[in-house]
Parts: sequence; structure tokens; C-alpha cells
Amino acid sequence: MEKISLSEKEIPTHYYNILADLPEPPSPPLNPETNEPIRPEMLEPLFPKALIEQEVSREKRIEIPDEVMEIYKKYRATPLYRATRLEKLLGTPAKIYYKYEGASLTGSHKLNTALPQAYYNKQEGIKALTTETGAGQWGMALSLAAKFFDLKCLIFYVRLHYQQKPYRVSFMRMFDAEVLPSPSNQTIIGRKFLKEDPNHPGSLGIAISEAMEKVTDGSIKYSLGSVLNHVLLHQTIIGQEAKLQLEKDDEYPDVIYSCFGGGSNLAGISFPFLSDVLTKKKKVRVVAVEPDTCPTLTKGEYKYDFGDTAKTTPLFKMYSLGADFIPPKIQAGGLRYHGAAPLVSHLVNKGYIETISVSQTDVMEAARLFTQTEGILPAPESAHAIKGAIDEAIRCKKEGVKETILINISGHGFLDLQGYEEFLDGKLAVQ
Repeated sequence: MEKISLSEKEIPTHYYNILADLPEPPSPPLNPETNEPIRPEMLEPLFPKALIEQEVSREKRIEIPDEVMEIYKKYRATPLYRATRLEKLLGTPAKIYYKYEGASLTGSHKLNTALPQAYYNKQEGIKALTTETGAGQWGMALSLAAKFFDLKCLIFYVRLHYQQKPYRVSFMRMFDAEVLPSPSNQTIIGRKFLKEDPNHPGSLGIAISEAMEKVTDGSIKYSLGSVLNHVLLHQTIIGQEAKLQLEKDDEYPDVIYSCFGGGSNLAGISFPFLSDVLTKKKKVRVVAVEPDTCPTLTKGEYKYDFGDTAKTTPLFKMYSLGADFIPPKIQAGGLRYHGAAPLVSHLVNKGYIETISVSQTDVMEAARLFTQTEGILPAPESAHAIKGAIDEAIRCKKEGVKETILINISGHGFLDLQGYEEFLDGKLAVQ
């Protein structure tokens, strides 16, 4: 089948928690002042108790609240397509399937976690949320979720992408979010970087620091679009749906390709399949594809490091390029993060996940090929997974190997056209 759908009754009712299946849990976050493990209650200034419980839970299935499921049903289940036209062009014996999260209300997978995060904050009586966003997909998702649950929303948008993708700012403002380019003049850390460079491009690490600074007065809570366990947990609805959809076509993936920035995209599509690896000894390759200008997993050091540039977060055991790392000005803003989800880092370290890095130009070329054959314009982040899948399909052709390849198109690229225009005009350059 070229398009595989699920009925409303088939939408998963629980999130899958991979921590329940791990033979060895990842290293705990540490208090930077004492180097002792963070106790759950120490996170209460940042997050509502329900999310903290999910962060440390070892329950395998965590129920999706009815109020969240009601909104999920506006766009889930998202479709699974087989890329038959791309397969034909490549002349490959491989089968390529892609899950299309661009079908969500905000055009990306980020809404899957924004909704439960807003819901749990609302349940605890929180009135306002703050966050950072890289390319803007997460900011768009949280602005909608906050409005749906009657919360105020303050977003620090990495300055480079605030300027590159202005219509994402407009979208957030349509939901009454306050959106500031980061670094901004509204925080101590923001003013520090602006003093050093008035045209500073910003980074996710700096934007996180600005959002964290706003939390300290106790009137606002923090939301995160990737990296932490509870965020990855919420995204597993993607992979659960994909498993059900592939079953309808009597298929199971040999390899899964996903773009990698912080980890939510990769976790969402792959963790439900890695459950089979961990509990049923299934053989599934999972490959994280990241930009060669921000190669966190492929060239980063596996160590304890801060999640933000101002070094205000706990210490996380993760692959990192260093909290002070400022990535080049690439279009895939969601992948410009110095660190990696501790859970994903643990799985990479244990050999369950492979890693590769690819060039920006090759990624955009893969996106053009995909768009011309499948008719879907992907976000530049998603195009990294497409590049990996195309290379895999070509290898299958050369070796005469039949494989089933699964990728996650985490969002559409309708608001990324400036980057594509630069590519088409031969002006795409890493700065």
C-alpha cells in the first residue's frame, strides 16, 4: 500500500517508556554544586510533579490523559506512506516507508509533547510557561498548546532563525505567545552575549539559559521540546503508530533513519522498535543522522555536561560538543544543539544506535529529490533522514539487497523556503 492509515480507535492510548526495558539505566543527572544525583523534588521549580514523575518512571506504559487524546484526535494518527516514486527513481530493491508528522496542527512532531506538557502544567495551577526554540517548530507547538490550555507563553527564539523564518514568529503570535529573539535584552545572559556581539546568531544553549533565568522568580514554569526523558516518552506515539501501520502491509523495518538534534524525533520513531530489540531480540538498525557542522553524536565526547550555555541546568551524562559551542548558521535550526538526550546517548554508547553526519548541501539535494518524487516538501531537519535513507537504498541496489527502510518526516518545510531558495540559487553556505 502507498498510504497506510489507522482508525481513531487504533491511536495508541499509552506512551511507551523505554526505561522499563533497559538492562542498565542511563547515568542520573547530577547537581553541579555537589556532584550528587538530582533528587526528583529538586526539579519542582522547573516542572509540574506529573512530568517529574514521568521523567523518572520505570512503568512501561503511561496512559495518555483524555484531554490530550481529545486534541490528538484532531490530527492523529498521522499517515504512513511508501515512497514508491522515489524507489523507482533510485532503481532500488529496497522499500522506503515514511511517517509524515507534517500532518499535525502545527506542521511538526513537536505538538505530541507540547500538549501533555501544557496539560500537566494546567492541572497543577500553573499560569505561564517559558521555553526556547531553535528553528521554531517547538515554539509553534507550545504556543498552540498553551493557548488550548489557557496558559501564557514566553518563547526565546534563536536569533538566526528568528530572522530566517519570520512567519514562524507570526504563527506563535497568533496564539498570543510573546516571542523574543535570543540572545535578547530581557535577561542577564542575553545582554552579556549582545554586548560581545550585537549581531550574535544565538544558539539553543543560550536560549535555554534565557528561559531558565525567567523561571527563577517562581511565577513561570519551563517547558522543553527535546532531550529530557518525559519529552522522548511523549513522542513514542509516532513509532507505535508506525508499527501498527507496517503490520497492515506485512512489513517490519530492517533499518530506521532519523534526523538528530536533541533526540525527540529519533526517540519517537525508534523507541517502540528498540523495545523489540531489547525484549524480543529483534534485529533493527537505528541510525541517527546529524549535520556535519554540529556532529554531537559522531564527534562529541560522552561526558557530564550542562544543557545550557550559562551552565544553570543540572549536569547530564550525554554526548556533547561543549556547553560553549556555537554552531554554524545552517538552516536546520532544530539540529543546532551542543548536547544530546541522555537516553539516546546511553543507547548510542551501548551500541543500539548508529550515528552518521552529512553535509548541508547533500541534505538539501536529498530534500529536492524527495519533493520531486513524493510531492512533500520536508523540513531541512527531516531531510537529514531522507539523505540517510537514499544512501541506504542506493547501497541496496549496488549489493542486490532487499531491505525495508523506515524514516520519520518530522515536519513540513513550507516555512523554510528561504533556505531552499538559497540552495536553488547556489548561495547556500555554512557560516
